[in-house]
Amino acid sequence: MTRPIPDKAEVALEYPDKLYIGTFERSGRFDAHLDETGISLTLERIGDAETRKSVHMHFHYALFADILRELATTVSKMPPDDLTHREEVRTAAAALYRALSDDKDARRESRGNGRCCGRPEKDDTSELTPEEEVLLLHVLE
Repeated sequence: MTRPIPDKAEVALEYPDKLYIGTFERSGRFDAHLDETGISLTLERIGDAETRKSVHMHFHYALFADILRELATTVSKMPPDDLTHREEVRTAAAALYRALSDDKDARRESRGNGRCCGRPEKDDTSELTPEEEVLLLHVLE
């Protein structure tokens, strides 16, 4: 199932004699999921033949784990006063950590009121914060 891209992604594919660059913005969609061997990520922009494009990537688990570790070592490059993005990344990483937990009770307890990292469970909008309501309205527009 695809979801709207909330921000922007830039992709560059470089060959010795060619360079392909693409951007995916709020009008695009993405899908990210785990499968038997790793992480699958798809970015797509829908439109006519000239504007339509997609990127499909698959990372095996060991590579994805190394990518996460490498990201952790470069957090100092993120502006310290960029609190919004720091919190978004922190809560998403915490959600992944809890989802990977072996203890189902700990996962359930860590969600508290049915939300994980400020995001409601599927189809549950009764517990949205005002900020989440605004984001939902923007997505629905």
